[in-house]
Amino acid sequence: MSDQKTVHYKGERATVTWDGSLCIHIGECGRARGELFVGGRQPWCQPDVSGADEIREVIERCPTGALSVEFADGSVPEVAADENSVQVAYNGPLFVRGDLNIDGAPDDIPGLKFRAALCRCGQSKNKPFCDNSHEDAGFQDYGAVGEQGGGAAESGGKLEVSFAENGPVLVKGNLEIVASSGRTAWRGAKAALCRCGASKNKPFCDGEHKKIGFRSD
Repeated sequence: MSDQKTVHYKGERATVTWDGSLCIHIGECGRARGELFVGGRQPWCQPDVSGADEIREVIERCPTGALSVEFADGSVPEVAADENSVQVAYNGPLFVRGDLNIDGAPDDIPGLKFRAALCRCGQSKNKPFCDNSHEDAGFQDYGAVGEQGGGAAESGGKLEVSFAENGPVLVKGNLEIVASSGRTAWRGAKAALCRCGASKNKPFCDGEHKKIGFRSD
């Protein structure tokens, strides 16, 4: 993980945590209506100006897991989405959402249990997570998905996410893959997804990582 700071915004009823090692500045928090996050204000996040439902709604918008919340009364801060999904971003990462068990994810970043942005360009310095290196690298893939999958037995449940050494992202569990257009393109229970940036069958792995000597460390 990177050495960027973690900031805790403490209020009387809730504490919102921002983890800079995961943030790729999508801006879902700053553009949300309401007063929870206001650019230029110090501090820019003030939990006491928003109710619990609003805080949850804004936190859950964050696609990387960088934001999380803890309520002083012990209320459940977040629940997993009903459907596990991988959104293939246009020229960007894999946005994973659901009941996640990500191999190697730090225990002190609770947002990663529900939301993560995984590198698929192969260039991140914070693998397996995206750090926006795809922008400087000129990574190009528009996020179309050609395959349909074999279908999932049911919805939801735990999604196991692991990483083959010098190889693909391995996902196991009920899952849908969503193209960048928003189309639910693939449903199944097991997939190997490219993270070297070189597959000719993106978002799926085709073994190209071996030919280019991809390193996952």
